[in-house]
Amino acid sequence: MPLYRLRQDPRRGPPGRGAPAPRPRVSALLIDRCEAVVTMDEAGTEIPGGSLLVQDGVITWVGTGPPPVPPETERVDGRGLVALPGLVNTHHHLYQALTRVRAQEQGLFGWLRTLYPVWAGVDAEWTWAAARVALAELALSGCSTTTDHHYVFPRGGGGILEAAIAAAASLGLRFHPCRGSMDLGASRGGLPPDELVEDADTVLHHTEEVIRRHHDPSPTAMLRIAVAPCSPFSVTPRLMREAAELARRLGVRLHTHIAETRDEEAYCLETFRQRPVELLEEMGWLGPDVWLAHCVHLDGGDIQRLARTQTAVAWCPTSNLRLGSGIAPAPALLRAGVTVGLAVDGSASNDSGHLLAEARVGLLASRVHGAATLGAREVLRAATRGGALCLGRPELGSLVPGQQADVALFSVEGVEFAGAQADPVAALLFCTPRRVRHLLVAGQWVVRDGRLVRADEEEIAVEGRRVAREILSWSERAVVG
Repeated sequence: MPLYRLRQDPRRGPPGRGAPAPRPRVSALLIDRCEAVVTMDEAGTEIPGGSLLVQDGVITWVGTGPPPVPPETERVDGRGLVALPGLVNTHHHLYQALTRVRAQEQGLFGWLRTLYPVWAGVDAEWTWAAARVALAELALSGCSTTTDHHYVFPRGGGGILEAAIAAAASLGLRFHPCRGSMDLGASRGGLPPDELVEDADTVLHHTEEVIRRHHDPSPTAMLRIAVAPCSPFSVTPRLMREAAELARRLGVRLHTHIAETRDEEAYCLETFRQRPVELLEEMGWLGPDVWLAHCVHLDGGDIQRLARTQTAVAWCPTSNLRLGSGIAPAPALLRAGVTVGLAVDGSASNDSGHLLAEARVGLLASRVHGAATLGAREVLRAATRGGALCLGRPELGSLVPGQQADVALFSVEGVEFAGAQADPVAALLFCTPRRVRHLLVAGQWVVRDGRLVRADEEEIAVEGRRVAREILSWSERAVVG
């Protein structure tokens, strides 16, 4: 019996079916005289006092001085604002936004065992409410593109992916949902309970169906699909191999969790006689079409394998600290030439979805290895250009002519930044991260003056709290029963 019944809202259809509100059109837009424009081009160019011109969703000019402005151009005063490429979140679990602050003193395996029974209640309504909460939080932190690694499909999972897709469309974000999966239950030596795993053939069939229905390979795409079996301790080698074959046959990317904890490493050594990254290589899971979440516990050989195969990494510093997993060797990965993106991970293993704050944690956590380990600009690059390349989106993540117009504008004028004029770009991370002032995605406003343009933040929060209370009540009764 489903935990939740769909509650119809006359302003939208049910999760997964409602048409999004019309996008607020902006044909030409000038963002004028910014504190700095951080282009994230190959040279790392920054333009103090710079401006950007956006036309029909594309950046057409960046520089200083009078730009070639067409008639009826909308103008935005950029003074006191730092312009960054829209941030890119490379790993998330949107449904977890409604199960925060659980299992506060558990490592990954204990945390999962605590939450698996709760997640058995996931359905389309839960996913719609949770996704709207998580996506709103991301947008308000300056994120223009995000993934969602969804691997829990109880009772067949009807409408779950469609609910998340509809939620992203309703806010106006670029969305890369990953059709996750688990087919190795506890009775066969896996970690998840049997009631949360699926049959491998069902997974492969539904994954192909989702790709054919939703994936857009075009450079302007707002929606792309990836293939993402969950982890070595919840997925059979057969499904891992056949998922990779499916993804490559259909031309989509591959994603999974790997090398997150010592428990996982011990499991792989005991079960497969291989380290996690070695196992992935043996199963055909390394390559330029793959990005891997976590990669905390790597040795030198692992790093060289990732570099040699051009496999990218989603760096999740807060989640790794929160669960006591460790600190990923992001500096060593970058030195080896590995593409590194940034990620908030699931809101239940992070309890936050502020991507700029995530960058600050990454900057500071990396310094346990020394004060000069990583600079603010290297971490900002991971949060923008690096993330775009992880997702196979070279047209995103930089502010140069011809790129898609995904632009985040952050104020550096508040009390948090008073005294930080020596380097306003680095101040975004060294000082307290704030909400984004304005966010453009595909040249359209998603956030203006710190407020969502296409959705009501308070309504999203109220609905999220309502569904979360139902989840809490149900899960507490289940434990008592």
